[in-house]
Amino acid sequence: MKKIQGIIPPMVTPLSDDDTIDREGTVKLVEHLIAGGVSGLFILGTTGEAQSLSYKCRYDFGKLVCRQVAGRVPVLVGITDTAMGESLHLAELARENGACGVVAAPPYYFAPSQRELVEYYTALADRVCLPLYLYNMPTHVKVSFDPQTVATLSLHPNIVGLKDSSSNMTYFQTVRHTIPQGPDFALYVGPEELTGEAVLMGADGGINGGANMFPELYVEMYRAASAGDMACVRRLQSRIMEISTSLYTIGQWGSSYLKGVKCALSLMGICSDHLSLPYRSFRRTERLKVRDALLRLQIPIAE
Repeated sequence: MKKIQGIIPPMVTPLSDDDTIDREGTVKLVEHLIAGGVSGLFILGTTGEAQSLSYKCRYDFGKLVCRQVAGRVPVLVGITDTAMGESLHLAELARENGACGVVAAPPYYFAPSQRELVEYYTALADRVCLPLYLYNMPTHVKVSFDPQTVATLSLHPNIVGLKDSSSNMTYFQTVRHTIPQGPDFALYVGPEELTGEAVLMGADGGINGGANMFPELYVEMYRAASAGDMACVRRLQSRIMEISTSLYTIGQWGSSYLKGVKCALSLMGICSDHLSLPYRSFRRTERLKVRDALLRLQIPIAE
């Protein structure tokens, strides 16, 4: 598969209840993102609440998204699980639905060693039916890929890239320096606050949650950074930071970021803001704060 470069939003999973996809909202969100110029979609990741969803819900969502996209952009599907068999099943269904790649964070509970990570991902890459992307998410799975581990795994012909959500630019640049220099292994940054800087230093793009709401903004940031247009990067960075500090910091929940993104999408008239248990959407007080933040950002409100 040709390396994807640009913005690949980690899609939220629109829900009508804890185990039912908001199908109309999903269709609207897919069209909103593609119209915004994104280079691909990543479903069933952290922003997609994958670990809170039943397997049936994940299967249904993957099928619906791939059908709606209809090959217009690549679709990457999260297959993170504590059991390799479930990851392989998710990967097979992704292939059947027309996805272009799969993404896996380390199995969580007992933290694996670096040697165990190499062994696990080698076995997974040998058996999955689609190109595999590594997903570095140390805050959620208690382990980070050492740069040398990434370098070792990058030599596997079916491991094609890394999404880094560590929020650590020193780590990201060490990985970039350590992996064998070649044209095929892709490096993406998760935190949108760092995307401009990362792309300026050679990243292939961003997998940014804010692109669910404002895909054009993040696509413009990627293009400006790719072109080395520092004046534009500085201007867009200021707006991205305004989004981050006003929408993702409401309340004291570990899920405040996700609540903020889903609430904003609901207020914009795109999809439901329902979150699966144990998480819940913002109540009236917090919802009004999101509404006020969108108005300050000059974003039209649908309600």
